[in-house]
This record gives sequence, C-alpha cells and structure tokens, in this order.
Amino acid sequence: MGSIPSHSLRALVATCLVAPVPSHAQEVVDPAACPFESSPFHVCALERAKTFDPPRTADGVPDFQGYWRGQSNGAAYDFEPSPGGFAVPASTGVVVDPSDKRIPYQPEALARRNELRTQGFLDPQAHCAPSGAPRKNFTNFGWRIVQPDGYVLFVYESMHDYRIIPTDGRSHLPEAIKLWHPDAVGRWEGDTLVVDYANMNGRNWLDMSGNFQSEHSRVVERYTMIDANTIHFEATVEDPTLYTRPWTLAIAFTRNTEANFYQLEYACHEGERDLQHIGAAAP
Repeated sequence: MGSIPSHSLRALVATCLVAPVPSHAQEVVDPAACPFESSPFHVCALERAKTFDPPRTADGVPDFQGYWRGQSNGAAYDFEPSPGGFAVPASTGVVVDPSDKRIPYQPEALARRNELRTQGFLDPQAHCAPSGAPRKNFTNFGWRIVQPDGYVLFVYESMHDYRIIPTDGRSHLPEAIKLWHPDAVGRWEGDTLVVDYANMNGRNWLDMSGNFQSEHSRVVERYTMIDANTIHFEATVEDPTLYTRPWTLAIAFTRNTEANFYQLEYACHEGERDLQHIGAAAP
C-alpha cells in the first residue's frame, strides 16, 4: 500500500463502516448473461463491457460500491483444473492464457510447486498471513468496495483484511520495501480500474495447492463492470524467475443483493486444524 498518514487511514476505514450501499445494489443480475466458467466468461465479458455504461460516482468514475463475491469455481484450492479430493472441491481452473489452463512454470519452479503440494502446512494463509494479490480475491468469502475521493477500498470479510488502492497517480514505493500485501497503485483506463502490484515479499502462495510467487512477481489486475451486478476481473502475472511467459486469469464477481446483508467478524486463529489442505495428504 502507498504511504498514508495515520489520521487519513482512520478516516478511510471510518468511511467503509458508515458509507451506504448505493441504490443500484438491488438490481437483479441475469446469471445467463455470461457463463461463470472462467474461459467462456472472459470472452463473453470482454464483449459485454464494450456496450455497458456503468453507474458512476460524483467524480465520474465507475461506481463499484457495494458487497461482492467471486465466482471462482474452486480456485481458492487450485488455480489450475483439479479433481479435488476429500473435503477439497474440484477446480475448473481460472487461467485463460495460456489456453491449456496451466501456469507456464519453468522446470525448476514446477518441481518446487509440486513439492509444496505435499507440504500444505507451509501455506502462509494457514498461518494467518495476508493473502496478497491476486489471491485475496479468491477467498471463499465476500468483500465490500468503497470509493472515497482518490481511492478504492476493498474491505474483506476474511481475516479482517483490506486493500487501500490510491488512484492519484503516485509512484510505487522503493524496491527495497517488501510487503505481504504488495504495493498497490491504481489508475482508471476508461471504465476499467487497473491496479499494479509491486514490492512483493516473495512468501505468498496463489492458492492452497502450492502455486507460489517470488519477490520478483508483478501482478496487474483489471476490474470492469459488464452489467450493474457483474464485474469482469482479470489479472496478468509476470515473473521471469518462475514462468516462461506472462499468464492471465479471469473470473466473475457478482454483487451480493441479499437484504440486510453484513459481513461477519471472521478472525484467523493460527493452529486450527479444520482445513483439509494443511495435512500432508493434501492433493
């Protein structure tokens, strides 16, 4: 995150707590508009975005405010297609480029990923560490988006976590500063929110199956509304030390229109043993 004075941070968090959900949150999404499986959704959403005029905030940018949840098709457990296992759902995969839905690892990095798959207890998320980008958007819980002037805030139900994304044109932090939540710098490209993440500490995983990142990883996320209740989420991941080429994932975010909805106090307690993936027998 960029450098924010403590009084400004308190004001932003207070905004999240009191800001009303906009009236368009009650519009009904048409689930047949685009299929939610990642590759077909990606193709369909790119076309839908060309003609949709999103609701806007007072300063004219798209209004994403409200409660959202990801249609991630099991990606919290594995970004690649996976049959799942005992207490672990199957995953249809979220990689849309390359077309084989596989992360294009270099041989040594692939061997390390396969090793980590047998060591789920090393997953930083299992030790309550922040999940980073793009993983946080794939947790099996929703989040709230609030847009005070010059910022976009993501307030997650999971682990009391949040992201503060400045959209004021600032630069990234110095390279020597490494973070669990990589440094987020946002900008608007037309109706798309683009978030560039740098300064990773190299300890994050992408999912529960050992797909991992390094301090050289760079992630660029793109958020585009394709109707009043659906966001096309796309992220491109680059890391010449791990991958043979950049690769891209995509999923749908859908608005939570449940009446009187509120986020629960979801705390993470290190040492819990209710997650199947932590055991040595994880897939």
